[in-house]
Amino acid sequence: MTTDARGVARVMMNRPAVFNAFNEAMIGELDAAFAALAEDASVRVIVLCGAGKSFSAGADIQWMKRASEATQAWNLEDARRFAGMLDRIARCPKPTVARVHGLALGGGVGLTLACDIAIASGRATFAVSEARLGILPSVIGPYVINAVGPRQARRLALTAGRIDAREALQLGLVQQVVGEGDGPGTEGADGAEATALDLAVDACVSDLLASGPQAQAEIKTLFAQLAAGPITEQVRELTAQTIARVRMGAEAKEGFAAFFDKRPAGWVPQGD
Repeated sequence: MTTDARGVARVMMNRPAVFNAFNEAMIGELDAAFAALAEDASVRVIVLCGAGKSFSAGADIQWMKRASEATQAWNLEDARRFAGMLDRIARCPKPTVARVHGLALGGGVGLTLACDIAIASGRATFAVSEARLGILPSVIGPYVINAVGPRQARRLALTAGRIDAREALQLGLVQQVVGEGDGPGTEGADGAEATALDLAVDACVSDLLASGPQAQAEIKTLFAQLAAGPITEQVRELTAQTIARVRMGAEAKEGFAAFFDKRPAGWVPQGD
């Protein structure tokens, strides 16, 4: 985990020998990293990425084997830790970006969807793969449904088949794809495509740094309380109360002043 001068933190999953498959230790490390970064006032944006050829191949098979041989109580606590880690990422008050390359399978899809923004290499491959092991995508299920809708989520989970980055983009698993790729089954990215992916992530980060950090935290808090559907009286009141409060804050005053003065706002890093 590193943070640069702009306040951009980079959290790298570092188990390349197993394609960054996660176990109890990695779950704990990710949870602790995002908890610390959420409280660090110097951090503006968090990028989640994977070392080696892949983003994350999901659950470590040895971890799953231990789970199958453990008690129900052990399994429940273990699943709660995984669910808590994904929730920690999803509720982080800072903008989060997933840099996805190679494989994103099972829980790797969950990590992708827990982030606010996901940018993928054209060579990336995705699968909600749990059923192939005789289990189900339970903890990541709500994230998949929220991203692609119930019907497509059922298809992905029931077939457990791999899809390429372009289909992932069409479905809403990611918001941007960089490079053409070679379709499902390829892993990693060549140097040019990896560079293009980094440039796309950096461009997204620059856009994020141009917005007010408190405004972004308010967006994440408010949007987490809203759902697609009727705009009820309660929803209207929540949104009115929120904007009335935020408009009176110091960050809003600085933002308007910077606009009228035709200068960068105080939160924009110099050089961006």
